[in-house]
Amino acid sequence: MSIINAIILGAVQGLTEFLPVSSSGHLVLLQKIFGISEAALFFDTMVHAGTLLSVFVVLWRDILMILRRIIQPLTGLLIVATIPTVAAALAFRESIEHAFESGRFLGVSFIITAAFLIVAELFSRRARAENDLKKAENMNWLDALVIGILQAVAIIPGVSRSGATISGALSRKLDRDFAARFSFLLSIPAILGAIVLQLKDIVKSDAASAAVNGDITVAAVIAGTVSAAIVGFFAIRLMLKIVRERSLFGFAAYTAVLGTLILVDQFGTHFVF
Repeated sequence: MSIINAIILGAVQGLTEFLPVSSSGHLVLLQKIFGISEAALFFDTMVHAGTLLSVFVVLWRDILMILRRIIQPLTGLLIVATIPTVAAALAFRESIEHAFESGRFLGVSFIITAAFLIVAELFSRRARAENDLKKAENMNWLDALVIGILQAVAIIPGVSRSGATISGALSRKLDRDFAARFSFLLSIPAILGAIVLQLKDIVKSDAASAAVNGDITVAAVIAGTVSAAIVGFFAIRLMLKIVRERSLFGFAAYTAVLGTLILVDQFGTHFVF
């Protein structure tokens, strides 16, 4: 992997981790396009670490508020929302890894993301028209569980984690600004969990050693990680503004078109798949 490819992949990870278009789906797609197969797990882990850093930088006030008083309703809601993802990741880990490597369900998954966004936007607009939006203090465990279940679905490459969780929050009539912030706070245990699950495989396999053997250089890994962190910082700020002030229909259209094109290629043209 060249440094340029690493920077591009890192930037895509940083952008798509927080925009509701699926970071994992785009990484799989670009790795197929670039013909990259070596050290994918190691590189993926590192760029996820880069995006995690961007969350800490943008949401440091929210994180500090939680750390100052860990025992509070928001902490419990984040835990409830994280449980389904942990359960799904442990139960279906091998299937998820195979889906990541093959990209078999990528087209369908992007279309599922589009459906989530459309339904959520319609629910949110109706709640806003009826003046029935929930503030942060009105969020309950059922809201968190719904969001968590949708995040669990998003472990499939092509289903956007941020899109699924924001959609879950909006469908539960949560205030749009808090819906986005809760989604990004929820990404912290999700990304940390993904990194922890991957560490064992990285140590046992050649994924880490590949970084010093020339298949993928240390410089490329660093470049990709830094790129993911920088782009992720701006992506979070952009997404907070979009969710507050605009609609999600544009992202739905993008993922629907992309998913359709991938399906056409998978079952017809075979340019990439």
